[in-house]
Amino acid sequence: MRGFLKRHWPLAGVFILLLVAATYLIRAGGVKVAEPLLNAVVPGDGLRLKEVHYSQDDPDKKVKWFLDAEEVRFSSDKDFISFLHFHLRLEPEDRPFMELKGEKGDYSRSSGTIRLRGDLRGRTGNGYRVFAERLLVNEKEGRMSSDGPIRIEGPFFSIRGIGLEVDLNRKTLRVLSEVTTRILAEALTP
Repeated sequence: MRGFLKRHWPLAGVFILLLVAATYLIRAGGVKVAEPLLNAVVPGDGLRLKEVHYSQDDPDKKVKWFLDAEEVRFSSDKDFISFLHFHLRLEPEDRPFMELKGEKGDYSRSSGTIRLRGDLRGRTGNGYRVFAERLLVNEKEGRMSSDGPIRIEGPFFSIRGIGLEVDLNRKTLRVLSEVTTRILAEALTP
């Protein structure tokens, strides 16, 4: 027997390794194969993907953006993109970034608009936080707007109101109605 093991030990080792692997697979419930990507294509509906990272970095546009979403759907002509449970990072030229998290959003390549909705929470690179239910970003014009309730909190002041207009080119922000502003005392001292 000892002579048999000395001559055939590599074969015996492979057999034991296969036996251990088979035992593991049986206990784990078998081999699971990932669903092919082509199953995500629904005729007439375009393409649907899960756990997506998407970026828009066109030198002609004034805003670069990056999107992470649990689910993304592309229209059949690839002009319209909708996404669920997202994290969006906007990087305007020569301005602080803005990050937004929310439930739903749409992007139209032809119009250059991003529509965001559902418990939006955001922050900017210069220390402000934004809370809203709906936002519309026009990347071609460098504008952002909302017709719903909005709350902005920052290091020097906080604003609440209904409606918002932001012009990234002129660096202006306007809350349209029912405005309540709170200025912190530190902002007033020289």
